[in-house]
Amino acid sequence: LQFVESGGGLVQAGGSLRLSCAASGLTFRHNAMGWFRQSPGKEREFVTGVSWTGARTYYTDSVKGRFAISRDNAKNTVYLQMNSLKPEDTAVYYCAAEHFGLGAPGGQYNYWGQGTQVTVSS
Repeated sequence: LQFVESGGGLVQAGGSLRLSCAASGLTFRHNAMGWFRQSPGKEREFVTGVSWTGARTYYTDSVKGRFAISRDNAKNTVYLQMNSLKPEDTAVYYCAAEHFGLGAPGGQYNYWGQGTQVTVSS
């Protein structure tokens, strides 16, 4: 089982980034996918998730209207489009999988990527 996250980097406030998480070693279409983030000194927090069917999405309040999650089952990949980035979005971003899950904040995410750093300068 492997997740390869990419797309992180340094961007100015107001800019955009698109994160990708390519999964292998699992039946991707049977898994809800989520994005989490962790800043230094803070606990890891849920950012967004998409159900295994793709029909439902969830977002934490601080990113609603700015971030968008999507999945491409043909490519075994989940994406996080981040627009209007703010310095407080600076964190390591992780993708995670939940078997037959809803992609909700309290889900049972059992598989995790290594993370990709996002830094937003003011």
